[in-house]
Amino acid sequence: MIIEVKVPDQGESITQVVLSGWLVEDGQIVEKDEEIAEIDSDKAILTIYATENGKITFIASQGDTLSIGDLVCSIDTTAVAEKPVEKPLPIVVKEEVVVEKPKVLEEVLPVKEAVKASPSPVKTKKPDFSREVSRQKMTMLRTKLSERLVAVKNQTAMLTTFNEINMSALLAIKKQYNDSFKEKYGVGIGFMSFFTKAVTEALRFYPNVNAMIEKDEIITPEYADISIAVSGPKGLIVPVIRNAESLSLAEIEIKIKELAAKAKDNKITLEEMEGGTFTITNGGVFGSMMSTPIINPPQSAILGMHNIIERPVAINGEVKIQPMMYIALSYDHRVIDGRESVGFLIKVKEMIENPVKMLFKGNEPLKELLGI
Repeated sequence: MIIEVKVPDQGESITQVVLSGWLVEDGQIVEKDEEIAEIDSDKAILTIYATENGKITFIASQGDTLSIGDLVCSIDTTAVAEKPVEKPLPIVVKEEVVVEKPKVLEEVLPVKEAVKASPSPVKTKKPDFSREVSRQKMTMLRTKLSERLVAVKNQTAMLTTFNEINMSALLAIKKQYNDSFKEKYGVGIGFMSFFTKAVTEALRFYPNVNAMIEKDEIITPEYADISIAVSGPKGLIVPVIRNAESLSLAEIEIKIKELAAKAKDNKITLEEMEGGTFTITNGGVFGSMMSTPIINPPQSAILGMHNIIERPVAINGEVKIQPMMYIALSYDHRVIDGRESVGFLIKVKEMIENPVKMLFKGNEPLKELLGI
């Protein structure tokens, strides 16, 4: 039986994809649910799976632009029995070959003649640099991302405000409770879960930071779907933690770990990246000290975390060495006023520097905050 494998539906907003690469060979015997190809859309690079066991025959070629429902390949299910049995490679015994050492040129010819026989008796040193260039066609994802980034700069009134956070409290929490937290939940205490929680709380005070423009209206969700920028094998992707305001620190940490693992294996679905009301990106994991993150449209704001660096800070009139992090909030001034952006960032700073007091008004012990 011949089974047709077609480009699967990718959602209403996606009508075309590019076959970015085959993961198997033409004519190979494949198994059901085996990864056979990757397709590149304007939102993500996704995987096509074999629907049955059988022999695969390519219909489309790498680099082809395909519409939803187009035929990619076929699978002959009757060819399963033809799968070749792997046999051990024969052992080849190498015979020792004695090669006579060539005579030196001078032994054959007189010195003068040997010099004449060589076009250049001085050896030229090979340059240790290159002037070559490589060319690679931009993926559909990278092309769309480029268009969106340029559009953000051209179509929004984007500004960035900065602040700094003393990370001593979070580092102390991590040092004291990380082992028991990991023993109970299977994940360690990460900074992203605290920042996500702090953001959801700050959005209650400054809801416009969570808003977005839709035609001539400002839409303000009463929930916080937080987009978390994570690095995948094909580039940066932004999956969403739904209703993050209702989740505990442990639930957020588990969800982040789950999404990061799926991103690493290129398993993130389009549904997991759709929506989002506010984005957090952490350039600090790559060593960034400070940056101005670009808004993730149609959202109106994005929080940038950065590297933690020990540096001198004035505390109560004394200079002390403290672990400090710069944070940045880029925002659309059409939706968010300067007062709101600064106030939001200060609220995040206050809650990170004193998480128990700011998150729970000091009424609950730290262990209850962590859920351990």
